[in-house]
Amino acid sequence: MSATFNWGLLSTAKINLKILQAAPHSIRGQILGVASRDAERARAYAAEHGLARHYGSYAAMLADPDIHIIYNGLPNSLHAEWTIKALEAGKHVLCEKPFAVTLAEVDAMHAAAQRAGRVVTEAFMYRHHPRTFKVKELIESGALGPVRLLRSGFSFNMSGSPANVRWNKELAGGSIWDVGCYPISLARYLFGAPSRVHGWKVLSASGVDETFVGTLEFPGGQVAQFDSSFNFPHRVYAEIVGSAGSLYIERPFQPSQPEHRLTLRRDGRPEEVIEIENPDMYWLEMEDLHDAILGGQPRISAAETRGHIETILALLAAADQA
Repeated sequence: MSATFNWGLLSTAKINLKILQAAPHSIRGQILGVASRDAERARAYAAEHGLARHYGSYAAMLADPDIHIIYNGLPNSLHAEWTIKALEAGKHVLCEKPFAVTLAEVDAMHAAAQRAGRVVTEAFMYRHHPRTFKVKELIESGALGPVRLLRSGFSFNMSGSPANVRWNKELAGGSIWDVGCYPISLARYLFGAPSRVHGWKVLSASGVDETFVGTLEFPGGQVAQFDSSFNFPHRVYAEIVGSAGSLYIERPFQPSQPEHRLTLRRDGRPEEVIEIENPDMYWLEMEDLHDAILGGQPRISAAETRGHIETILALLAAADQA
């Protein structure tokens, strides 16, 4: 059976590997080609990964009528520009998180999608996994009692990689945009829009936040505290605390990893490790876009994406005033 949708990789970014590994699970989508500003780099990348087509510019790939969907894994500051260009070229787009770095960009991207009659959505892969759904189900079922606290963090040590684009202010680098966005996304998924935020940051020599610590307060009485850093050890965790129990999540934003674990702890009961099926989350993300193109709605809506960026910007503004 031939694939319904041909995907094009906009850049040779490392994150592409996750999509390349997921694509064989799909019977509706295949990766047809890759684009780079360096033609030889695109050719070599296509040969390495068995892709049929390669393009020596991003525009060349957008001009190919056989490409239906663009995966935009470019640096953060280029998400809006090339997503809009792809939509205007008649392509659907899966845009890596963060979707954009200003609300004006978010609005322009969604307006472009509406004009073109195409689907665009933000690539938060963990949001498509059944283990993430289970977390929300446990909260809503009352298994923890009324929930009041979420603590989460996402960090890794990048001090030995000074040339990494994440340090580049012009490319919208910084820990909150790169990994802090995940705890923020989780808090909004579980509790909705915050009513007040507080932020604190440590700047790197390049001017981006190397560490960010934030607090979000919600109308329902919940508080979410998170940290992100390029100067801490590798840590990816979340803990949700209610009046009757707590849920500890190892690798909450990487639920397809074998290290992922959901541990429920309640007074007077044995600790419970909750086992859930484990499909590839990047495959699920691809299929969500296929479903949306065929007449559904993407799991991560335009309104949710806008609110997510709005919260990040509010945290950055709070940190500037701290």
